[in-house]
Amino acid sequence: MKKEIRSDTWIWVVVQNPGANEQFLGQEYEDQNVSFIPAFFEKEDAQQCLIHLTTNKGDKHEVQAVLYNELSKAAAENEFMIFMLNADGEILETIEP
Repeated sequence: MKKEIRSDTWIWVVVQNPGANEQFLGQEYEDQNVSFIPAFFEKEDAQQCLIHLTTNKGDKHEVQAVLYNELSKAAAENEFMIFMLNADGEILETIEP
């Protein structure tokens, strides 16, 4: 069953270098030239999926909750899509903000 996402829905994302220089962890499908931010309905799914995501060695990563409207605004400003994923990294939904 598809979950409804509203502007005030809390979702989970991976934050790269939490603190002063933090940013949402982005990913890219190079063959399709698609940049996206992985997002999750559950914190545990984000934590489990982190091992499947491409990260830079030496960067710190932290799973954090964010309001959908904040994530959507940041994604649109940086020309990223939002992919709702499950714990295995499978795409549940693609969103173009």
